[in-house]
Amino acid sequence: MTAVTSQRVLVVDDEAKIREIVRRYLEVEGFTVAEASDGASALKAAKELRPDLVILDVMMQGLDGIDVLRALRTESDVYVILLTARAEEVDKLIGLSVGADDYVTKPFSPRELVARVKTVMRRGRDARSGGSDVLEFDGLSIDLARREVRRSGDLVELTTLEFDLLATLAGGPGRVLTRRQLLEQVWGWDFYGDERVVDVHIRAIRKALGDNAEAPDLIGTVRGVGYKFLGVPR
Repeated sequence: MTAVTSQRVLVVDDEAKIREIVRRYLEVEGFTVAEASDGASALKAAKELRPDLVILDVMMQGLDGIDVLRALRTESDVYVILLTARAEEVDKLIGLSVGADDYVTKPFSPRELVARVKTVMRRGRDARSGGSDVLEFDGLSIDLARREVRRSGDLVELTTLEFDLLATLAGGPGRVLTRRQLLEQVWGWDFYGDERVVDVHIRAIRKALGDNAEAPDLIGTVRGVGYKFLGVPR
C-alpha cells in the first residue's frame, strides 16, 4: 500500500537511470518527486518548487554538487542528502561542512536511500526538551519557538540541523551525550551512517558561535565519548 505524504523531493543527478530508480522508490512511498540533471537546473527547480528535501549528486559537470549546495544554503534551509561516488572521507566532510544533512556513497541501495530520506524528514524541527521556550545562558540565548540563536545579542546563522543539535545539547547543561545519543535524538533513532557526521556539525556550530575548540566555553568534547554543553544557565 502506498504511503500518503505531501512531502516533495528534488532528485539531482546527471545519470537518468539513477534518477528514474530513485524516483520510482520514492513515489512508492508517497513522495512527490521532481528531477534535475545538472546544477543550474537544480537551483532553478529548487527555487520554483521549494522542495522539502534535495538528493544531490556531488560529481556533475559544470556546477558540481558542492557548488549547488553552497548556493542553496545562501537562500534555503532545505534538507540535503549528498550522493557521492568518491570514497575519500574528505569529500563527505566537505559536503557536510557546507550544510548537507547526510550522505550516501555510490553504489547505494535505493531502499537504504529512501530510509535515509525518511529519517531526515522525520527529524523533529522543534528540539526543545521541555520547559521554557527560551534557553538563557551567559552570552547565549536559544529561542526554541522562533528558532533563533543569539550570541552576546547578535543573531547567529545556523542550519536547521545545527540548531536542533545545539538545542539538544543545551537542553541538559553538563550532561554528556554520546555521538549515538545525539544521532538518535537529532537525526532519528534509525539513522544509518558514519557517527562522525556529528563531529562535522559540532565544528560548524562552534565556528558560528565563535567557540574555540581548544578552550571552549559552550560545547565541550569528552574524548572517546561525545559532547556536553558548558554554558552557565541564567
